Amino acid sequence: MRIYTLFTLCCLLLSCGEKQEKSTENLEEKAKAIHDRVITVDTHIDINVKNFTDSVNYTQRLQTQVDLPKMKEGGLDVGWFIVYTGQDSLNAEGYAKAAANAEAKFRAIHRLCEEFAPDQIGLALNSDDVRRIVGEGKLVAMIGVENAYPIGEDLSNFEKYHEWGARYISLSHNGHSQFCDSNTGEENDEWLHNGLSELGKNAVFEMNRLGIMIDVSHPSKESMKQMVALSKAPIIASHSSARALCDHSRNLDDEQLLLLKENGGVVQTVAFSAYLSTEKHKARATYMKEVYQKVADSLGIEWYDRSQFRELTDAQKATFIENYPKVLNISKELVADDPKAPEAVNVSDFVDHIDYMVDLIGIDHVGISSDFDGGGGIEGWSDASETFNVTLELVKRGYTEEEIAKLWGGNLLRVLDEVQSVAKELQAN
Repeated sequence: MRIYTLFTLCCLLLSCGEKQEKSTENLEEKAKAIHDRVITVDTHIDINVKNFTDSVNYTQRLQTQVDLPKMKEGGLDVGWFIVYTGQDSLNAEGYAKAAANAEAKFRAIHRLCEEFAPDQIGLALNSDDVRRIVGEGKLVAMIGVENAYPIGEDLSNFEKYHEWGARYISLSHNGHSQFCDSNTGEENDEWLHNGLSELGKNAVFEMNRLGIMIDVSHPSKESMKQMVALSKAPIIASHSSARALCDHSRNLDDEQLLLLKENGGVVQTVAFSAYLSTEKHKARATYMKEVYQKVADSLGIEWYDRSQFRELTDAQKATFIENYPKVLNISKELVADDPKAPEAVNVSDFVDHIDYMVDLIGIDHVGISSDFDGGGGIEGWSDASETFNVTLELVKRGYTEEEIAKLWGGNLLRVLDEVQSVAKELQAN
C-alpha cells in the first residue's frame, strides 16, 4: 500500500512539473506572439556622434546598448534618438557651443536613416510614418531633444529643430536653463525662475504651435505644474518613474502623475536603476564601483564617478563616454557568477513602477523608456536585444495585448497625434 501511495505521489509530482513547464512555455509563446504584433517604442536612447560615421555606425554590432542588430534581435521597433546637450553658462558663447553640439547630433541621426541604412531604418515625424515604416519591415527612428539650452534665446530655433525632426523637447536638463528650473534645484532648494521664465512661457506656446511634445522629465515640479497650466496640448515625461516607489527628484510624485492624467499626457517609465529602487541600486552600485575601477585600471582607462562628470573637460567627457560601455560590459561578465554581488535592479522592479502608475492614473497614461547609452539599463533589459523580457513580464502580470500595445507605444503616439492636432488648430487661427 505504501509503495503504491509513493508511486502515485511521484506520478502526481511529475505531472505537476510537466504542467508547470508547459504553462511557462505557453506563457513565453503568448508573450512572443504579442511582442511580434505590437509596435514597441522606446522614447529615450542617447547617442554619441562617434558612432555615426562611415566606418563606425549602428548597422554594426557595437559596444553600445543600442544598435540596429540589437534592436532587431530584441524586437524594438522604434527608438527615439536623443539630441542631448549638457547645461552650461547662460550666455551667447555657451548657447553657440551647445548649438553646434545639437546640430551634430541631428545630422548624425539623419545620416543613419538617409545614408548608412535607409533600407533598414526610416525617420518618422508622426504616427502615420511610424506605422508605414514598420509596415515596410524597417526599424523607426524618431528625435527628441533633451535640454532646450542650445536653442539660446531665439524662439525661432524651435521651428528649426522641428524642421530637423524634433518631436519632443525638454526645456531643461540637470541645471537651470534660460527657460525653466531643473529638478536638480530641489537638492539645495535653489531656484532661478521659480518655475518657468518669461522665455519659457513663450516656449510652451511655440511648442504647442509647432506640434512638438513638451517633455517634463528633467524640469522641476513647479516648472512642470506651470507647463501643464499653460499648455493647450498634452505633455509627456519621456523617461521618469514613480516617486512613491523611489524618492528621486527625477521621478514624478502622485500629484504630478494626476496632473499629467488630467492633462491627457503620458509618463514613460524609465529603466534606470537609481530611479527604480534606491536600496537595491545603492547596494549594487557600491559593490560595482570597485569592479569598474579595477576593470578601468586593467585597461589603462581613466574612470570617474557620475558625480564628477560636470567637472570634466570636454575631452575627458568624450573619452569617458567612449569607454563607458566597454568597462560596463566587462564588469557585468565578471560579476555574473559572483555570489557576493548584491542583486541588481531588474525588470520586475521596473514593471512594479508600471503597475503603480497604471493603478493610479490608468493604462492610457503610462509608457516605456530605457535611457540606454545614457545610464539606463537593468538586469533583464540591459540593452535593446533584451527588449522582449519587458513584454514577458507584462504578460506574466496579466496585462492584455491591448494594454501592452498601449504601454509599448500606443499611448505615446496618441499624445503625439493630439499635440499635432492642436498645432494645426493654432496655425489655422
